[in-house]
Amino acid sequence: MANTYTQIYIQVVFAVSGRQNLLSKEHKEELHKYITGIVTNQGQKLIAINSMPDHVHILLGLKPDSALSELVRDIKASSSKFINERRWVRGKFGWQEGFGAFSYGHSQLESVIHYIQNQEQHHRRSSFRDEYLALLEKFDIQFDQKYVFDFADEQTAHAAPTGLG
Repeated sequence: MANTYTQIYIQVVFAVSGRQNLLSKEHKEELHKYITGIVTNQGQKLIAINSMPDHVHILLGLKPDSALSELVRDIKASSSKFINERRWVRGKFGWQEGFGAFSYGHSQLESVIHYIQNQEQHHRRSSFRDEYLALLEKFDIQFDQKYVFDFADEQTAHAAPTGLG
């Protein structure tokens, strides 16, 4: 579209089904390159990516004519197939339903990139569950705990806002 200028920055977070620790360090770089290819092939810009054994963080520069949910659906479907074809896990690999998406301004990019790149250090102090719930609260996103990622092993370890308003 002529005369349309945008900068839309979104951090996307999604988890392995059942929050299992299935993403190995051994295959991390290859998985990141594959996901980068998916994003690039859809005409979007991948700014930062990092994964832990049970979840992924991606910082995107998103074009305004794109649907974020379709992009994330494609990333998750294609990367699941990629992991399964390579037999990186026993059984069938899959991502949990849903994802988190958090928007940022240009002036915040450096700190978000640093945060994503330093996930290993961050998770020495904080669990993925705590991290994700903190993001939801920081961005004032109302949620119902039963619909947040499958935290079966930590069911109600921490109180969180409920209700979808």
